[in-house]
Parts: sequence; C-alpha cells; structure tokens
Amino acid sequence: MKRSPSKECAVNAEDGYVRMFLRGRPVTMHMPDQKRDSYSLDHKGALPAHKLKLQWVYGYRGRDCRSNLYLLPTGEIVYFNASVVVLYNVEEQQQRHYLGHNDDVKCLGIHPDMVTIATGQVAGTSKDGKLLPPHVRVWDSVSLNTLHVIGMGVFDRAVTCVAFSKSNGGAHLCAVDDANDHILSVWNWQKEKQLADVKCSNDSVLAAAFHPMDANLIVTCGKSHLNLWTMDGNTLTKRQGLFEKNEKPKYVLCVAFAENGDTITGDSSGNIFVWAKGGNRISQVVARAHEGGIFSLCVLKDGTLVSGGGKDRRMVLWDHDYNKQSEMEVPEAFGPVRAVTEGKQGELLVGTTKNTVLTGSFPDTLNPIVQGHTDELWGLDIHPSMEQFVTCGQDKQVHLWDTNSHQPVWSKTIEDPGRCAGFHPSGAVLAVGTMTGRWLVLDADTRDLVFMHTDGNEIISNIKYSPDGNFLAVGSHDNFVYIYAVMENGKKYSRVGKCTGHSSFVTHLDWSVDSQYIVTNSGDYEILFWEASSGKHVTSMDLVRNVEWATSTCVLGFSVFGVWPDGADGTDINAVCRSHDSSLLASADDFGKVHLFSNPCSQPRAPSHTYGGHSSHVTNVAFLHDDSHLISTGGKDTSILQWVVT
Repeated sequence: MKRSPSKECAVNAEDGYVRMFLRGRPVTMHMPDQKRDSYSLDHKGALPAHKLKLQWVYGYRGRDCRSNLYLLPTGEIVYFNASVVVLYNVEEQQQRHYLGHNDDVKCLGIHPDMVTIATGQVAGTSKDGKLLPPHVRVWDSVSLNTLHVIGMGVFDRAVTCVAFSKSNGGAHLCAVDDANDHILSVWNWQKEKQLADVKCSNDSVLAAAFHPMDANLIVTCGKSHLNLWTMDGNTLTKRQGLFEKNEKPKYVLCVAFAENGDTITGDSSGNIFVWAKGGNRISQVVARAHEGGIFSLCVLKDGTLVSGGGKDRRMVLWDHDYNKQSEMEVPEAFGPVRAVTEGKQGELLVGTTKNTVLTGSFPDTLNPIVQGHTDELWGLDIHPSMEQFVTCGQDKQVHLWDTNSHQPVWSKTIEDPGRCAGFHPSGAVLAVGTMTGRWLVLDADTRDLVFMHTDGNEIISNIKYSPDGNFLAVGSHDNFVYIYAVMENGKKYSRVGKCTGHSSFVTHLDWSVDSQYIVTNSGDYEILFWEASSGKHVTSMDLVRNVEWATSTCVLGFSVFGVWPDGADGTDINAVCRSHDSSLLASADDFGKVHLFSNPCSQPRAPSHTYGGHSSHVTNVAFLHDDSHLISTGGKDTSILQWVVT
C-alpha cells in the first residue's frame, strides 16, 4: 500500500481504493477502474479556471442589532448581514459589498460627510483556531477602501455601538465594547488613537451617540439607565439621567436628538421622554406612546419625529410638539420595528426584527425590499430549469427565490423547523424535510401542500428525488434512508424500501444517473451504497465503483476527498456541490468560507479559491441549473449569498 507524504492518505492500486483518515478513523474510497493504473497521490491538483464574485446578499440583520439602516447620498441604502456590509441601490437593483470584516458585523455609524462609514465586529476565530480580535473598520463608501482599523487588541468581546461626532466635523468616534464593564471609548479615528475610555455600565448598553451640538457630550442608554458623558481632555465624567417622578423604565432602548438640541429617548414601557438640551432632566413626557417597547426613534429633516414599536409594530409620526399626526403598522409577517431612517422623497426605511427591510410613507402600506430567514438555515435546492432556488430554515419558513429580482416568488410557513429541500426533476413539486421527522411536498407554483408524511422522529437531513423522478429518498438522523415510489408527477407516494445499515445518522446522499443506486454518508464517516428499488445494501464494490452519479453532494468519496484540509475533523465540511458541467466543485466549511475547486477533486488537500462573507458555519452550496451562479447558505448567520461564477 503506497502512502503519500501526507500521513492522512494511502492508496491501494491493486484493490483500487484510497484511504484517508478523519480524526484517526479510516475512510475507504473506491476509484473507478479507469483511474486504477494512472492514479497517484503525488499528482498536484490545479486551481479551477473560474472564480466567484459576490453578487447578492439576501437578508438583513435586524434580529439583534440596532441603528443599522441608513440612506447614503449615492442613493444606496447601507446595512449589514453576516460579515458583509451591503450598499443596495433599490432603483437600479444593484448591490455593492464591503468585505473587510472577518466575522459578524454588529454596528454601523455614518460620518457627517455621509461618505465615511465605521462598522464594528465581534471577536472571531480563524481557521486554525486563533482568536481574531474585535475591532472597528473605518472605510469609504464610494471606493470601498478601508481607511483605518481601530482598536485591535483593545476591545474584548464585540463592538456593539459606534458613532461619529457631529459638531467638530466628525473628528471623533465613540465605541462601546460588549465586555462585562461595557467600556465606552473615544478615538481620534484618523490617527487611530484612543483619547479616553470609561467603564460605562454593568448592564447592557444599547445605544451611544454624540450630541449634535456638543462634540464633548456623549449620550448612552441601555438597561435602566441614560447617561450623559462629558469629555474633558482624556477623562469622561458621567451624569445620570434623572427620572424623578417618572417611573424608571427597565430599558432605555433608543436615543435621538431634536432640532433644538433636546435629547429624545424611547423605552421599554412605551414612553417617549424629552430631555432639555444637554441636560439630565425630563422636560416633556409622551406616556404610553406605544404598547410595549419603542425600538427606534428617527427625527426627520423637517424636524418631526417617527417612533417605531416593538410589540405593537406601529410606526407613529409626531409633530414638533409631540402630538400624534399619523400612524401605520408593519404587517405581522415582517415582525417588530428595529430601525427607522428617512429614505428618498419623504419615504421611510424600516428594518425589522424578522430581518426584513421595508419602505413606505405615512399613512400608506409598507412594502418589503429586503427579506431573509430569521433562524439557522440548512435547506437549499435549485430549480431544475428556472433561475430560482428554494431555502428552508429553523424559522419554519420556506422561501422560493428568484435569482434575478432577488425577491421571494412565494413564502410559506410550515409547522416544523425546516432542514432540507429537494425539487422534483419536473420542477412541479418540491419536498421539504423537517427537524421532527415529518416531510412534506409542496406544489412549486401554488405552494399548496400536496403530501405529508412522518418517518421516525429525528431530523430529516436530506431529501432527494431520483433523476427519472420516479423515486424519493429521505435520509434521517435515525440512521435510515426511506425510499418512496413517486406517482402522478409528484402528487402521490408509497414506501418501497428502507436502507438499514448505517450506525450513525445519515448526512448526505446522491442518486446514480440511471436512478438505480444511492450512495450515502453518515455521521461516523461511512460511505454506503444501496439498490434504490429495494433499499438493499450493496456490499460488492465492483458493482458501484464505475457508477455515474447524477449529483455530487456527499462530502466523502473518491471524487471529492481533496476538499478536506489537513487535520480536519469530520464535521469541518458541511456540504459540497458539483457544477452541472462537472468542471467545478464547491464546498461549504465550518469557518465561514466557501471554496471553489476543480472537479474531480481526488488529490489530497487540493488547491482552491476561498471566499468569505458568511460569519458562521456555511451549511450548504448549490450551483444554479446553468452553472452561472452559486448559492450558499449560512447557519447561525441566517444569510443567503449569491455568487456569480466568472
């Protein structure tokens, strides 16, 4: 048996297999007969001729971030999702992307020049387990060039608030670190020099802003506090906001400034408090302006105020004296208000906690312009002939997306968290597997429920129709694969077999081109083969070693094992996908990266082009039916990225 220089692979030409080791476990992969004589582990794989370019980011991070939606003079709206800051021109349906961050972006501040932007990120980990420190990046929104990197090694956990000063030409930048003491720091950002820092609060700090008329005054708010900080040299002195006869709210959720310099706050009890200019006393109260918390306040150019509600999802317009002028409601499907900002020609832009951005004006309806998932996302499949793809997530949402308009063709709420999806080859129906063992079939045009069944009570990790459309394979975390005969173009199903033999949960499966065989991977790195019509385990490798596979989504196998990095844990690669012309192989890894390899990928540690953008494990990848684009899904970051194959 010939071992390669890499301790992790060995080849047996006589029996025609390569063996690699994952966490010390041997994984045996049989090669096609035509490779037996010529195959060598020492052959160097080549980089693919193609590359990827990020074209579109679906979704917006509203579920746990604030004040992160603005209109720029370029006509673009700016917001972030995962580790990408998106500049989106709605009219031209174009996005540009700032890709300087290497992990979740948590906050965004716009300089008074309306060109310079500061964004803060969490602490990340690099591929080799090194800590990537949290920091702020200051960049130019026209050129997308990074101008300054601030606070490397100073911030502890995550930068959750960032703001430029207003009255001194924006010379200063303040930031709040999400560490135990919630340190507030002030920087000369052009010199990348810290001017002052102070322990802000034991409790969470939700917002920080410079007073628009006083460069030495910063207002912070959060859990049961409003603090005014005066900067003198390199010291910050605190005055607490006094609630006096007013009940102290659990949280002061947001802060804005009136034209005359008054500070305005919204709190968790639904009150708007007005604090006289630069002072720490309340001069006016709008009690119970909302039912439940006020998540966002925005002073419009004409000096009127808009407040956005959490629980009641209401948007209310107030005049200069805080009398109610008008109101409208965010539709329930899009969730509570998270961020409000002024858009073009008196339109409002509204970000919601369900990761949607809407636009509209009083008293009309609000229409979504950005939509996304709100919980962990694994399910993805490509329409067999149209420029569409389907995603399903643990938020119980199934979305059918159009890759040109970047909007959902339709969305459907299902009863269980979704985990996987698969189109019938006709495109007429699609199957969705859930976290509970239930799987359902939806009409791809009408989204009507066509069929529903339950197999076991574990996660359905994979669901795939055979290329001829006559069978459906359902892979489960209960270690079995259930096989169904498909009738009436996907409207009727009857079980014909059950594949029994894995000793761990099924993770991936592929069909042979002739719909005769299935290959599966499992959680303990087994590769097993099955007769589709009966579910019988195929033990003779000579029967299957030359089989052509219709898809290549199994992460273990002779044609894909080069995607595994040195010293990999068997869970480091979540998904692979071969392009339809068989020239490319994409992989999704646990480090937020999408990789592009040449296919087949049968040399150890093959070279790849590597792309960031996701900020947590990438859960799935798929090429569009014509290979023009690649779609990738993020787990915890809930984002969908659309890449052009160039």
